[in-house]
Amino acid sequence: MTLRKNLNLTLKIWRQKNRKVKGKFEIYKVSDISTDSSFLEMLDILNEKLISENKVPEAFDHDCREGICGMCSLYINGRAHGPDTGITTCQLHMRMFKDGETIVIEPWRSIAFPVIKDLITDRSAFDRIMAAGGFISVNTSGNTLDANAVAVPKEDADKAMDAASCISCGACVACCPNGAAMLFVGAKVSHFALLPQGRTEAKRRVLNMVQAMDEEGFGNCSVIGACEVECPKNISLDNIARMNREYMSAWLDEK
Repeated sequence: MTLRKNLNLTLKIWRQKNRKVKGKFEIYKVSDISTDSSFLEMLDILNEKLISENKVPEAFDHDCREGICGMCSLYINGRAHGPDTGITTCQLHMRMFKDGETIVIEPWRSIAFPVIKDLITDRSAFDRIMAAGGFISVNTSGNTLDANAVAVPKEDADKAMDAASCISCGACVACCPNGAAMLFVGAKVSHFALLPQGRTEAKRRVLNMVQAMDEEGFGNCSVIGACEVECPKNISLDNIARMNREYMSAWLDEK
């Protein structure tokens, strides 16, 4: 059995009152942090310490703490969600760090994700992209078919489910040197493009979502591949290629 260890750490954390005020890094010390603690639990301990000292606690996003909601978006030591793969920040544990280490913690770095406060960024740009076409219109007049009655090839169903596992955390944008959202949009387009229920609105969907993505100020994809590496749900670059094919087909049909 591995004995539990406690860590003494230096935290270099981004502090910013709001998007209009220039931010800066602040240095904090935390001690006796269990290696069994999650990264967010470590931040909770820091905030308890700051509150006890009558200081303003660090603001950071979190919700489910189960790797599902995508809220816990932090840039840790130069990597989205920290020094591990296939996990969100809330699934990162302190055993990934060494005693005496300095940990640099930043918010997502993207023009399209402006800072709200400290480590919290505004990712509502994703919501607006989804509102542009990330849905299926359903006729509820009583003529709808049961989903299980629609035949879907297993390979397509598996790919659609893989794409649908995207939790909209924004890690793909944060780690991309271009600030591109192509993996996110590609996953959302692929989810529906692979299923017969999504084909009816496929052309309108991809045109509207790509247009919304461009209007939000996200950069262009140059196939660097960092997004796939840092994605906590291991979304494949194949989804970007599928989105490009869907877009080109829809664009040519409009000409």
